[in-house]
Amino acid sequence: VMDNHSSDTEFCLRGFPGSQDLCSTLFALFFFFYLVTLMGNMVIITIIGVDRRLQSPMYFFLAHLSVLEILITTIVVPVMLWGLLLPGMQTISLTGCVVQLFLYLAVGTTEFTLLGAMAVDRYVAVCDPLRYNIVMTSRTCNSVVIVSWLFGFLSEIWPVYATFQFTFCKSNLLDHFYCDRGQLLKLSCDDTLFTEFILFLMAAFIIIGSLTPTIVSYTYIISTILKIPSASGRRKAFSTCASHFTFVVIGYGSCLFLYVKPKQTQAAEYNRVVSLMVSVVTPFLNPFIFTLRNDKVKEALGDGVKRCCHLLKD
Repeated sequence: VMDNHSSDTEFCLRGFPGSQDLCSTLFALFFFFYLVTLMGNMVIITIIGVDRRLQSPMYFFLAHLSVLEILITTIVVPVMLWGLLLPGMQTISLTGCVVQLFLYLAVGTTEFTLLGAMAVDRYVAVCDPLRYNIVMTSRTCNSVVIVSWLFGFLSEIWPVYATFQFTFCKSNLLDHFYCDRGQLLKLSCDDTLFTEFILFLMAAFIIIGSLTPTIVSYTYIISTILKIPSASGRRKAFSTCASHFTFVVIGYGSCLFLYVKPKQTQAAEYNRVVSLMVSVVTPFLNPFIFTLRNDKVKEALGDGVKRCCHLLKD
């Protein structure tokens, strides 16, 4: 570890401590996850853009969700892969650390806001289908997406600014594979308790604030579905929400463990595992959740594959 003076300009990322064989195995695994994440989410964005059957608010939001999943994994995974590939400690500049933390938190916040909006969209579709086209106009959808992106990026300016106002004099070794806020606060010689409490309140507001419309929407959705007399009708109604609901459970579950806790500086091993869920596993699962559980997407995907095959034959 470098001396204290260098901690003003750069940090060392510990990454995944272990043998070279372990690092090589992890590199191969995470590289595979990353490639599948990029390809899967790009396929979703492409088929939503070209297939007319998917020109609806639900799929418009899904395309933006796929963009966010690509971004959140790209902010973290290439740096992590580089660290696994090279022997020794990986360094990241102070500016690089600020940018990575800000983008990671901003994209994550945007995603939560969008997930809340998607839940309301599903509520209107299931509980008030006759007014769906009146309520969910293209203007409304564009406004929701713009507000989600603006809120995500603007709301994280102060938390990141406050994090880097501290003096990091204990060490410059971050026990993580990216610039994690909890690990940064551990390195500070200042009293971080008050700031940590404010950051906890802000994280709770963002996550619980976007989770509330999701819970309320699904309460109404489930009660409406249970009132449908036929089993096929109930199944059809639930199939429109199943993929979003699955994604919400995985996404919110891991983030509640990671961010909504009064003490930001908890065990590094725990932090690493939950961060992997957020930045690697969830983006990887996204294409599977939204294609395998959605008949329209499967049909559009099948037609796209057939068209590609015909083009190749010609």
